[in-house]
Amino acid sequence: MKASDYLSREEIQGYTRRSDAMGLWLIVKSWLLIAAVLAMAALWTNPLTIVLAILLLGGQQLGLSILMHEAGHKTLFKNQRLNQILGQWLGAYPVLGDCNAYGASHREHHRLAGTDQDPDLPNYRKYPIAADSFRRKLLRDITGQTGIKQLTGLLSGAGNRIMMRKGEGNNVLRQGLIANGVLFCLLWLGNASWLYLLWVAAYLTSYPLVARIRQVAEHGNVTALYEPDPRGNTRTTRANWLERLVLCPHNVNFHIEHHLLPSVPLWQLEKLHDTLTQRGFYADYPEAVADGYWSVIKRVVPELDRGAAAAA
Repeated sequence: MKASDYLSREEIQGYTRRSDAMGLWLIVKSWLLIAAVLAMAALWTNPLTIVLAILLLGGQQLGLSILMHEAGHKTLFKNQRLNQILGQWLGAYPVLGDCNAYGASHREHHRLAGTDQDPDLPNYRKYPIAADSFRRKLLRDITGQTGIKQLTGLLSGAGNRIMMRKGEGNNVLRQGLIANGVLFCLLWLGNASWLYLLWVAAYLTSYPLVARIRQVAEHGNVTALYEPDPRGNTRTTRANWLERLVLCPHNVNFHIEHHLLPSVPLWQLEKLHDTLTQRGFYADYPEAVADGYWSVIKRVVPELDRGAAAAA
């Protein structure tokens, strides 16, 4: 199966077109949402808004990591200098990531998806899992255990072996600390430095939580994990506005489309999905597309689906 089986050469060229204006808009939109969440917490400070802010910030940190992912594919901007500079400083570094190292690792995932050599396989090959096991995973995320473990790995260099092999780990960490220092200074200048604590809390709790759900939705308990066709080894999830805000910013939920044509920018994926659907791309793979993230969770944790059916 090839993209050209369903799309003309001209259509593929159109979908893979990059745009500096759209890349800039994705970055601006992310930081405007972050600013709005922080402003909400500052203006209406109470336990409810604090908890809500931490959850929403985790979703926006995921959004920044998606921009890092996009820059790693070199599709965030048409201008590759912008792709490198803005993708790093306004996408990757604030979440202690690196576009180059991530891109090198992630391209291996694309090349080997559908095989037992996929480097990301440990994240989802054990699904479906029992409800108790899934609850323990979420509890570790919510209580910060996962985040602290990941942060410790980053600080020690174990979190990204590719960077360390290249000798870039310390430099990337330094840049990440600078980016976070700038964020703290901006909040301090606004007489709201305490808001940075919400950023850290989200990084350690809600960010790992939403990242886990996103990852499981993309490849957990799919139709055929070891099949090369992305309709078998990957899942697309149709999402509502709230899910897009927290769990799948920047159209990352259209994941089969991304694996089919990794050179398609994020802002083109929904349109590509609609075209493929109209042309029968999913006709023989009805389970490849899920309606919402609760539907996905019930697929990866079948006990929840059986429990809901019994209650009904």
